[in-house]
Amino acid sequence: MPVGILGTGMYVPERVLTNKELEQMVETNDEWIVSRTGISERRIAAKEQASSDLAYEAALEALGNAGLSAEELDLIIVATVTPDMSFPSTACVLQSRLGAKNAAAFDLSAACSGFIYGLANASGLISSGMYKNALVIGAECLSRITDYTDRNTCILFGDGAGAVVIGQVPEGRGFQSFVLGADGSGGELLKARAGGSRDPITREVLDEKRQFIYMAGKEVFKFAVKIMGSAAEEALVKAGIDKSEIDLLIPHQANIRIIQSALERLELPEEKCVVNINRYGNVSAASIPIALAEAARENRINPGDKLLFVGFGGGLTWGASVLVW
Repeated sequence: MPVGILGTGMYVPERVLTNKELEQMVETNDEWIVSRTGISERRIAAKEQASSDLAYEAALEALGNAGLSAEELDLIIVATVTPDMSFPSTACVLQSRLGAKNAAAFDLSAACSGFIYGLANASGLISSGMYKNALVIGAECLSRITDYTDRNTCILFGDGAGAVVIGQVPEGRGFQSFVLGADGSGGELLKARAGGSRDPITREVLDEKRQFIYMAGKEVFKFAVKIMGSAAEEALVKAGIDKSEIDLLIPHQANIRIIQSALERLELPEEKCVVNINRYGNVSAASIPIALAEAARENRINPGDKLLFVGFGGGLTWGASVLVW
């Protein structure tokens, strides 16, 4: 059974945090941030907003574009590292708010690779005949775990959500391949150190700011440049598609130099790539679905187009997928 995307949606908070504002918070400047990351601004959730709130807005748009009601959903997967709470899952919170009473629901944690992991899981379950329609969302409130006194990380991250509805599509369309991978030995390079059972929140943890994102930037950059290209190429081989046939590359938006490296390796021109890192920064699992939804809004995708998704994240994890629209 061919499975593909039936509808897309996205939501970003209204609050914009610019590089100029960050100049007042840490020792940095707009030119330095833009030249090294490509980021000019990012969105920050309001105090009363949680990941499920962002996911809800993205889900409504995706369902509307797919022409489906929430009750027609069989499955909801939310990829996030910033759930509303430890449990119940953000997916269950969302299921209740949507009124998707017929859907199973769970969260998935694979950091910035989470959306592709979610697509692979949902696609497999639909292909097996177990389910018919699934909602897959990447939703993050990374501002909640970002230390705004750490100039190495606070310039990078933002908040937002992207969603897709997937289901059966015509023969010859839909997902052509998936590549998922992990290297847990690199887990120390990118993590939120405290807040789990290993290191629960205490006054000492808060004083030492161990609940915030920690990243060994140079090592993660080297890993990302290597894995983005190799995962993309592996997905193309599995799909039986040459890189010259790709109509649109939709990469994880972590750093403009990493994206440019992937374009060079795949020998693709810039116009065949969706780039919005300048406006949203790194939104982790929400990054790829937001970029996809924006491309769909802007009519950059036509029936039959071949899309390539690729991303990497903490874990360390990576994922790639080829889709015929």
